[in-house]
Amino acid sequence: MSGMITKQRSPLRGFTGWHMVAVMSLFFGTIISINGMMAWNASRSWSGLVVPNAYVASQQFNGKVAEARHFAASGIEGRFSATAGEVRYILVRNGKPLSAAGRVLAVLRRPVEEHEDLEIELAREADGVFIASRGVKPGQWIADLKVIAGEATVYRQAVRFVVAGERE
Repeated sequence: MSGMITKQRSPLRGFTGWHMVAVMSLFFGTIISINGMMAWNASRSWSGLVVPNAYVASQQFNGKVAEARHFAASGIEGRFSATAGEVRYILVRNGKPLSAAGRVLAVLRRPVEEHEDLEIELAREADGVFIASRGVKPGQWIADLKVIAGEATVYRQAVRFVVAGERE
């Protein structure tokens, strides 16, 4: 046995400082990359503006709540629908078409974007039936509808809706 040569093994390399630098670089690089991507996406998809003046909006809140209660007690109900080619709004009071309504103004907004907002006036087709032959792009929308008789607003409704189709 004395003629046999034994090979000496080098000690196993453990977790070194360079390994720690690599782990920390990957960890923080991932976090910084994701935060940068999210910040870029947020800045391109939402204006960040909810109301121009939060103080004024807070002062108007009680008036808007009282107005909403008044409209709910009026017995008027509105059914809104929109497709890629038409916007339709049907108004009834106690199951009968609302004849008092003269005009309907609609402001259509995207939930988080401002550049596609639309303001349209729906034409009266019959008692309680208002239509606009205006196309609405596919996707989510919020319609703020204002029903006017003479010079007075007789009903107001906000409706969130989706137009089917592929978003561009």
